[in-house]
Amino acid sequence: METYHYTECGLENIYLKNGFTFIDTPRGKAISIKDVDGLHKAIGMYLVNQKKDLTSQEISFLRNELLMSQKTLSIILGVSEQAIHRWEKGKTAIPKPSELLLRLLYKEHIDNQNGKISKTLKEIALLEDTLYDSPVFFKETLTGWKAAA
Repeated sequence: METYHYTECGLENIYLKNGFTFIDTPRGKAISIKDVDGLHKAIGMYLVNQKKDLTSQEISFLRNELLMSQKTLSIILGVSEQAIHRWEKGKTAIPKPSELLLRLLYKEHIDNQNGKISKTLKEIALLEDTLYDSPVFFKETLTGWKAAA
C-alpha cells in the first residue's frame, strides 16, 4: 500500500494511508485528495487533543485553519504580533497559557459554538483601561453588587 507524504498542509510529519489518488496530467503526476477540509479538521483535532506541545509549524497550521492573521490572533491572545511571528518561526516557544487558548479557539471553531470564547477574548483584548481614568460607581441590589450607570 502506497502512502503519501502530505507536506502541502505545512507540516512535515503528515502521511496519508488512503483517500488520495495520483493523476497523470500533461505537466506530470498530480495528486487528488478526497475531502481536504475534513482532512485538515482531523489534523487540527489531533494537534489540539493529542499533542503535548505544539511546534512552530503546528501553531501556524492552527492559526491558518482559524482563518486568522497574526495580528488578529495577537489581539485575542493579548500578545504582540511579533510574538506570534516568533512562535511560528520557532524563534521562541509559545507560553503555555497562549497555547491552551489557541487550542480552545480551534476546538470552538470546529465545534461551532457560535464563537463565544473568541468573541469574549476579543472583547477583553480590546477593552480600554478606564479603571483609573474616571470614577467607577457600584451599587448593591437585590441580586448582588452591580456597576452603576
